[in-house]
Amino acid sequence: MNTGNIKKYAPRARTRFIETMTRQAARYGITKERVAPAEVRGDVMLISALDGQTHSFSKALRGPREALAKWVTQLGFEQAMEQAAYSWLNRLCAIRFMELKGYLDHGRRVLSHPDHEGGFQILDDCLEIDLPGLDTTRVRELKLDGTQDEALYRELLLAQCHALHEAIPFLFEPLDDASELLLPDNLTKTDSLIRELVEAIPEEDWQDVEVIGWLYQFYIAEKKGEVIGKVVKSEDIPAATQLFTPNWIVQYLVQNSVGRQWLQTYPDSPLKGEMPYYIEPAEQEPEVQAQLDAITPASIDPETIKVLDPACGSGHILVEAYNVLKAIYEERGYRSRDIPKLILESNLFGLDIDDRAAQLAGFALLMKAREDDRRIFTRGIRLNVMALQSSQYLDVSTLWRNLNLTGDWHQGQSQSLFEGEQKELSSNDNTYKVIVDLIERFQDAKTFGSLIEVPNSFEALLKTLLEDLTELSNRGDTIQKTAAKQLMPVVQQACILANSYNSIVANPPYMGSSYFEKSLKKELSERYKTTRTDLYAIFIERNAKLTKDSLSTVSMVTRQDWMHTSSYSDLRGKILKKWQLNSLVQLGSGGFPSLSGEVVQAAAFIFNTWHVKNYKQVYVDCTSKKAGKEGLFKGHRNRFDCSSDRFPSSLGNPVLYFLKEEELNAFSLSKSFGEVVTLREGVHTGDNEAFIRFWWEVSEKTISKECMSVECFDRGKWKWAPYNKGGTTSRWYDPTDFVLAYDAPSRRKMEKIKGHVRPSQSLYFKEGGTWSDVATKGFGVRYYEEGHLFDGAGPVVISENIAKDISIMNSLPFRVLCAYAMPNLHFKCGTIKKMPYPELGVAESERIAECGCKIIACLKAASSYIETNRLNFSHILVKRDVGKIEEKHHEANAELLKTKKNIENLEREVNETVSLSYGLGTMLYDEPSLENNVVSKIKDNGLFSSLVSYVIGCMMGRYSPDKPGLILASQGETIHDYLAQIPEPSFVPDKNAIIPLTDQEWFPDDATNRFRDFVRTGWGEEHLQENLDFVSESLCLHAIKPKKGEAALDTIRRYLSTQFYKDHLRTYKKRPIYWLFSSGKQKAFECLVYLHRYNESTLAEMRTDYVIPLTTRLASYVEKLEQDKEASTSAAEAKSIEKELDKLYKQQAELNAFDEKLRHYADQRVSLDLDDGVKVNYGKFGDLLANVKEITGSKSE
Repeated sequence: MNTGNIKKYAPRARTRFIETMTRQAARYGITKERVAPAEVRGDVMLISALDGQTHSFSKALRGPREALAKWVTQLGFEQAMEQAAYSWLNRLCAIRFMELKGYLDHGRRVLSHPDHEGGFQILDDCLEIDLPGLDTTRVRELKLDGTQDEALYRELLLAQCHALHEAIPFLFEPLDDASELLLPDNLTKTDSLIRELVEAIPEEDWQDVEVIGWLYQFYIAEKKGEVIGKVVKSEDIPAATQLFTPNWIVQYLVQNSVGRQWLQTYPDSPLKGEMPYYIEPAEQEPEVQAQLDAITPASIDPETIKVLDPACGSGHILVEAYNVLKAIYEERGYRSRDIPKLILESNLFGLDIDDRAAQLAGFALLMKAREDDRRIFTRGIRLNVMALQSSQYLDVSTLWRNLNLTGDWHQGQSQSLFEGEQKELSSNDNTYKVIVDLIERFQDAKTFGSLIEVPNSFEALLKTLLEDLTELSNRGDTIQKTAAKQLMPVVQQACILANSYNSIVANPPYMGSSYFEKSLKKELSERYKTTRTDLYAIFIERNAKLTKDSLSTVSMVTRQDWMHTSSYSDLRGKILKKWQLNSLVQLGSGGFPSLSGEVVQAAAFIFNTWHVKNYKQVYVDCTSKKAGKEGLFKGHRNRFDCSSDRFPSSLGNPVLYFLKEEELNAFSLSKSFGEVVTLREGVHTGDNEAFIRFWWEVSEKTISKECMSVECFDRGKWKWAPYNKGGTTSRWYDPTDFVLAYDAPSRRKMEKIKGHVRPSQSLYFKEGGTWSDVATKGFGVRYYEEGHLFDGAGPVVISENIAKDISIMNSLPFRVLCAYAMPNLHFKCGTIKKMPYPELGVAESERIAECGCKIIACLKAASSYIETNRLNFSHILVKRDVGKIEEKHHEANAELLKTKKNIENLEREVNETVSLSYGLGTMLYDEPSLENNVVSKIKDNGLFSSLVSYVIGCMMGRYSPDKPGLILASQGETIHDYLAQIPEPSFVPDKNAIIPLTDQEWFPDDATNRFRDFVRTGWGEEHLQENLDFVSESLCLHAIKPKKGEAALDTIRRYLSTQFYKDHLRTYKKRPIYWLFSSGKQKAFECLVYLHRYNESTLAEMRTDYVIPLTTRLASYVEKLEQDKEASTSAAEAKSIEKELDKLYKQQAELNAFDEKLRHYADQRVSLDLDDGVKVNYGKFGDLLANVKEITGSKSE
C-alpha cells in the first residue's frame, strides 16, 4: 500500500469537507454566528438567511433542519461541522472500499465506473437497481428526462446509504438523519468530493482494510499539529493522541498475547506456524517451568476468550485479533460460516472516545468478517465496538419515567404512576440506582474514556438492563423507544467496562500531564498516583485492572521511558515484581514511520498479572536503526533471554536486559555515589528570565569574585554571582556562561515567587563539579572554582577529593553505566546518587586524581582562548611577536593537538583504572572521548572568525593585545578608563565605540580599515599583504564563499558586512555585546556599538560622525555617476552605471528615513540598565537595530 497517496489526500479532504459542510449549513440558515428562525407556511419552510433574503424549502426538511440546529447548539458550530465532515468522508470511504471489494448487494459501483473514467456505474444501471426505500418510478422519470442526472445520483447515493444502515448502523444513520442536509449538490461534477476521493487514491491501495486506519491517521494530522504542545481540550484529545500502529507491531502484540495463551495450553497447535511475529518463550529452569505448568489451564473454550482494545482507534488491533481467533476456531473444527459472528459478538471488544474512530473500527471488523461470510450483513450482528458517549444531556427522572421499567411493559401495557409514587418506588429499585450511577459516572466520558471504572458487581444487572432496553427499543411505545435508545449506549459501554478480559491489547494515548485539562489532571492524580504523569502509564495500570484472572495478558506499545525513568519506579516495580513481564521489544525512535524525528521512543511488551520468581523474559533490541525495525525484529540477532529479577534494585529496577554479567555486578557494588560524596540540586529561581543573565550582558564590576560565602558576597555589595545552570554537555573544565542576581533585594523578590526554592545553601560558593541534568550528548562533569552558585538544572558534586571524583564521573565506564541507567539523557541528581561507586585502592585513587588535576589544568589553560571566558581571554593567534599569521596558525594547531593528545593519554589511564575497579576489564572502555570539552569548542568556533571578533573587541576597548582579559566591560566606562589600565597601547581603541560596517569604503575608520591596522600592528608591515591574504583565504574556507578575483581586503569587508553579525549572535547565544545598527535591507549604513560603552550621547555621535557625512558623500557619488553616465559612449558601461545608480537611489531613500528615526531616538537620550539584560535593552531602539525579533522574541516597536 502506498500511504503517500493517502497522506496527500486526507488532510486536503478534511479542509474541503469542512468547508463544504459549512456552506451547506449556511443554506439552511445555520452559521457560526446564529441559527436563523424557520417558519412553515403550508408545504413550505421559509428561512431568513444572513444576506437578508428568504429561502424556501420543502416542509419535509423541517425535522432534519431542527435536528441539525439542535446538534449544532449542543456541540458548537465548528465541532458539529468537523463531525459532519468526517462522517460523510467515512461513509464515502466505506462505500468506496465495498464497491471495489464487490461487497454491495447489487454488484454495481456507486462512486465510480469500472469501464468509464469519471462515470458512475450505478447511474448508468439505475433502472436495474433495487434498494430499500428507492422509488423506482421516480428513478425512471429522472432517468428518462435526461437532464436530471445530478438529482438522480443524489437519490441513488442516499438510498445506498439507507440500505447500508441495516448492516452498518453506526456508520450509516437512519433516513431522517440531519447530516443528510449537509451532503452537497453537484456530486457528479469533475471537482466534486466524490471525484477527488476516487482520483486521489488508486484502486490498488483499497485492497486491504488497513487503508481505513491510514486515512484516519492522516485525516487528523493537521488537527494534531494545531493542538499539540498546549493544554488539550477534551474534544481535541483524539487528534492530539491518535497514532496508527504499524502492522508488524500489532501482530507482535496480538500473537504474543491471544496466540500465546492458546499455545500455552496447546503447545502442538498449528497456530504457531501462522504467527510470524510470535516469540518462542525463553527456556526456563525446571522449578520455574513446574510453576508455569501448574497454573496453565488444561483446556480453553474459544467462545470464552475475551479481547479488549480500550483505545481502539480505527480497529487495527481488533482486526489482527480477529485473524488469530479465526485460526483458533478453525483448529477446533467450527463451521466457517459461524466463526465470524462468534468472533464479533463473543470475543472482540473495543472502546474509543472518538466517534469517527469507533465507526471505522466497526467497519473494519465487519469488512474482515465479510471476507469469510458473504451473508454477514444479514445476520443482525451486534458489535461490541463503540465510541464512549457522554451522559451529560440525560435526565435520570425523565428517563426512568419514560422507560416505565416498573410497569407491565412485557405485556405491552405501560403502567402510569403518579410522579410521587414513581419516585418512591424508584428509590428502592436497584436498576434505578444503577442508572443514576451510570449517568453520573459517564458525564465526562469523552474526556476519560476507558479510564472510567465500572464495578464488576454491576455486570449481571447491566446485562439484564441492556436486554430490556433492546426489547423496549423494538417493542416499546414511542416514548419508551426514544428513552431506550438514549440510554442504550451508556449501558452498553458500562457493560464493556464492567466485564473482565483474557487479553487487553492497546496502543494507548501518549500525553503528558502538563497538557491535561484541570478536571482530567485532578481526577487522574487522585486515582492513579504512581502513573499520573502520562496517559499511557495510566492505561498500563488501568488495563491490569481489566484482566479476568492472573493468566490474562496485557499487551501494549507505549513510550519506553517507563523502563528506566525514576518517576516510574513504582510502576516498573509492579510490572517486574508483582506482575510478570513475558516479552518486550524495545523500538527506540523511529518505531512509528508516520512520525518524524525523536518524537516517540517506544517499546512493545506483554505481561501477566501473576509473578513467578526467576522467570526468564525475552527482550528484543530494535533501537540500533531508526528505520527497518521489522527487519531487526525478524533477524533474531538482538534477542536477550534474562530474568527481570537481576535488574539493579538500587536504581529502581531499570530494564537493562542487555547488560553483561560484569556490568550487572558493577551495579551491585556495596557503595553508591550518594554514600561517598555530596550530590545536590540547587536554586529554582521561580523566574529565570528575571534573575539569570549571561555574564557578558551585565557590568563586569557587579559580578562577584572569590566569594566564599553569602556573607562575603553581601559584604562585597555584588549584584551577580557566577552560576552553574546546566546547558550543553561539557567535561572536565568549561567556564560558566551564567550569573545569578543574588543580592539581598533579589533574594527577597525570589522568596515571594511560587516555585522558588534555595536548597543546600551550606554548599553555596564551594569548589566542586557540575553537570547538566538534561544533556543530549551524554553525561559529563566539569570542575568549577570557589565562588559559584548552582541551579536545579545544574546539580553539583562536592567532596574532599574533587579531582578524583570528577575523574570517576567523566570516565567512560561510568558514563556508559549512566547511559544504561538513564537512556532518556535526563541525569537526575537522585539517580546519580544511586550509581555504584568504584572500589579504588589508595594508589589508584591518587593516580586518577592526579590525572584529573592535569586534565583540568590543561583545559583551564586552553579556555583562555575562548572569547566567552570571563577570565584572561586572549586570542590563540595573537602573540607578542611579529611574523606571518600562517605560522601562528600552525603553532596554534600544534599547541591544540599537543593538548588533545595529552588529555587523550590521561583519559585513557582514567578509563582503564576505573574500568578495572568496576570489574569490567580493560578492553571495553579504554577509548578516550575528547568531544564536548574546551579544545573541541576552540576548533568548532573557527580560529579566523573568532580572530575577527577579537579584533573588533580590541577596537571597542573590550580587549587589548597588550594585556589578556577584559579591559572595558562595565557600564559607563570610557577611553580614559582604558588608558588608565594601558597608558601606552599598541593599538588604540575607538574613542566612542562606534565602528562602521559598510560594503564600500566610506570612512577611514570603518571595521575593515581598522582590521588592516590591527594586522599591521600585531604582525608587522613587512608581511601585511601576505597576512591579509591568509586571513581572507581562511574566511573563505570556513565562513563565507570565495569570490573569484576578489582582493583580500574586499573579502574581509564582505565577511564583516554579511556574516560577522550572524557569527556574533551564535557565539553570544543571541545576547550580543556589539549591537548592529542598520538602516535596512539596502545596507546604506550599518555600524557596531559596544553595549558596555553605550551612553545617552551615542546615537547623537553616530548621527553627527557618520550618518550625516555619509548622506553628503552618497549625494556626491550619485552626482558623479550621473555625469559619468551622460558622458559614457558605451551602452554596456551606461547600463552598468545605471544599475549602480538604482542601488544608490534606494540607499539614499533608506538612509534619509534612517536618519529621521535616528534623530528621534537621539533626542530621547535613551538610557540602558545592563541588569535588565540584552533582551530588554535591545528592544528600546525600535527598528534602528538589526535582528530585533531574533534577540527579543518580538517585533521591533
